[in-house]
Amino acid sequence: MFFLTILLFSYLQMSQQIQKTTAYGKEMLSNPRLIPVRGTLNVVMNQNVTLSCRSDSGSPPVRYTLFKCNQTVSTLNRPDLTPGLFNLTISSASDIGEYKCKAENNISGGGKYSNSLNFTLLEPISKPVLSSPTSQAKKGQNVTLSCLSENGSLPITYVFFKGRRSISQPVKMHKSEAAVIFLFINSSSDFGTYKCRAENSFCNTTKYSNSFNFTLAEERSHSQPLIISLGLILLLFVIGFALAIPLFIIPLYKAKKSKSTRSSTGLTSTMNAEESANYVTYTEIEPVKPEEYVNFSVIRREDEKEQRARATVYSKVLARD
Repeated sequence: MFFLTILLFSYLQMSQQIQKTTAYGKEMLSNPRLIPVRGTLNVVMNQNVTLSCRSDSGSPPVRYTLFKCNQTVSTLNRPDLTPGLFNLTISSASDIGEYKCKAENNISGGGKYSNSLNFTLLEPISKPVLSSPTSQAKKGQNVTLSCLSENGSLPITYVFFKGRRSISQPVKMHKSEAAVIFLFINSSSDFGTYKCRAENSFCNTTKYSNSFNFTLAEERSHSQPLIISLGLILLLFVIGFALAIPLFIIPLYKAKKSKSTRSSTGLTSTMNAEESANYVTYTEIEPVKPEEYVNFSVIRREDEKEQRARATVYSKVLARD
């Protein structure tokens, strides 16, 4: 039994050796390794990077091919086992993706593939904006502050300040969302200048926001509605008085003036005197100065059955006081 185990182990070793060596004495390539030459996958826009693809064992010559998202980027031929170096330029966000390489020789069949690499694009943060849903507050009120940098590679860390004093722990955001803190306005000292700071891993970039101040909201007095009501009542009274002048006061004044004018002439006018068979109608004349002559006519009807009225005209009547 022990002898059979030794034979089986020897057979497996020979099979592996046969797979690596062909009839021509050439060895198949090992799986290549894809690594960045500078040892980091963090890149910035318009940066030049170099990727190395190498098989540690196998028979040369070797052909290396670089792929990005299963699309061929470039191909290099090496006469020995030296690595294939691929130079790239990160010119846009589309250059950030999954990279692989493949190593082939004359006996490797479909070739051997490497591990995957993904770049991380580092972008400097923009100046953060500090804002709040309200700019006015009163004592005893809860308020919120939001800080957001619209541009910049994630994650972004935010810290809030009042004056030069930090009022929050660092808030790390892994999404393009604003960091928010809640404040309680307890006293007048809370109405100060607030700011926030944003930073990311791009060359330790740090930027500060605009200043933000809460203002004290004025509390409305209880007597204010009463004052408004009194003002409306006074306004309605003035409007009513203005409408009464042309409708009532002016006609009343004209009537009084007309009555005074009639009494100054010494004449009375009797209209529709139905209780008498005979009645006299006097024409109205304008008031005159003393010692002046005026003309007026008197129409006298003596009989109701008579259709025609007789008129007597008097002239040059002397008006005296």
